[in-house]
Amino acid sequence: MRLDNLGQVADLRLDPARTVHYLRAGSGPALVLLHTIRTQLEYFADIIPILANNHTVYAVDLLGHGHSSKPAGIQYDEPYLRRGVIDTMRELGLTDVTLVGESIGGVLALTVASQMPEAVSRVVTSNPYDYDTRFADGVRRGRLFANLILGGVALPVIGPILGAGETRFVTGTIMQGGLGGTRNVPDPLLDTFAATRKEPGYPYVERNVYQNWRSWGAARELYPAVRAPRTLIYGERDWSRPAERARTAQALGEKPVVVPDAGHFTCLEQPRRIADIIG
Repeated sequence: MRLDNLGQVADLRLDPARTVHYLRAGSGPALVLLHTIRTQLEYFADIIPILANNHTVYAVDLLGHGHSSKPAGIQYDEPYLRRGVIDTMRELGLTDVTLVGESIGGVLALTVASQMPEAVSRVVTSNPYDYDTRFADGVRRGRLFANLILGGVALPVIGPILGAGETRFVTGTIMQGGLGGTRNVPDPLLDTFAATRKEPGYPYVERNVYQNWRSWGAARELYPAVRAPRTLIYGERDWSRPAERARTAQALGEKPVVVPDAGHFTCLEQPRRIADIIG
């Protein structure tokens, strides 16, 4: 999937061990996009042109994802990925930022805002992935196939081998369990994910993010510290359960906006609707 028709792509070196890949598009107030679990900035290819009409959009590959750095031996938990976003925003000199995230990106949008009240003017969090009770719990709810595959990846010894051998078909089938409507995952996007999986360090990162599932639930403790205006969005068929949604809504003090005919990947399924909510 080519990005040069969407905006300018660059790499930002945070320190010798961390480089962040990002895209900049449009003009206006800054808006930072943070992607879902298992994906990268190309995930936002359909919504970027819409948002770029009114914002300077920065779509970021989270550390360990896409074309950002993937050093071995790191614990890719929520605090580590949060620090990467904070350092990226500071290096780019971003202020008065609207933070928009989906899934783990939705969690990070909130936790980053809790740590950077001087820089964040608004938060839009979609389907925040903050409810796992085991390895890849949310993703495994989408389909029996996903439960079987990721249950195997969770196992010691054989798990890393299974994870490293994931094929394009397996990725697409697992992601399909996160869609609520009739749309399929676009082939160019699956091709991009398949290419990224071949990068050194990727299988380790993917499995390690799942292994650190407790950190995403622990992140809810920071939600009440967010002072910027907040918008909470759920796809009607998101993986989260009603009680889990209510818990997050209570922590934020916000009533969720529910998007019909959408699942966990709401920005992918309903980009125009999400863009309208963002404004």
